[in-house]
Amino acid sequence: MKTKKSILFAVVMFLLGFTTLNAQQAQRIAYVDSNYILENIPEYGDAQEEINSMSEKWEKEIIAIRQQVEEMYREYQAESVLLSEDQKRKKEEAIIAKEQEAKTLQMQYFGPDGELFTKRNELVQPIQEKVYNAINQIALTKNYAFVFDKASGATILYCNDKNDISDDVLDEIGNVMQTVRREDRKKSGR
Repeated sequence: MKTKKSILFAVVMFLLGFTTLNAQQAQRIAYVDSNYILENIPEYGDAQEEINSMSEKWEKEIIAIRQQVEEMYREYQAESVLLSEDQKRKKEEAIIAKEQEAKTLQMQYFGPDGELFTKRNELVQPIQEKVYNAINQIALTKNYAFVFDKASGATILYCNDKNDISDDVLDEIGNVMQTVRREDRKKSGR
């Protein structure tokens, strides 16, 4: 009796192991390198250049105002012994107002809901959505259970290049927008 239970137990364990193994083999896994994909979409490069240009312009504007604040403060220190209390107060208020102007501009341009954030969403988000849609389409078509992003900072200790579908994603995106031809794509960092 014990032998029959042992044999039955072994058969059940074997079948469970075999079923689990088949289920694991059925789940296909792939990865993409989103940096590589985005580097090979000219529209993304153009968007980044526009965003960087705007950012540099705004930074210069804020730096110029802060330099004005420093100059106003130096003048105030140099003249303070000659000024009346009322004149000192007015100059101090002017300095504080100029500092506040710089802070307000910084928030307006670079804050969480600032113009840079808005512009980035306007220019980059549609491209990212197309990439995401292409990944989904390929994952569904090729029956991938998981698609990881190598560039996202997720810890991937090993990845075989045969599982990299980044070029497939670029080809899929090429159906709706311009991408770099497969043979001309940048291979930096890969």
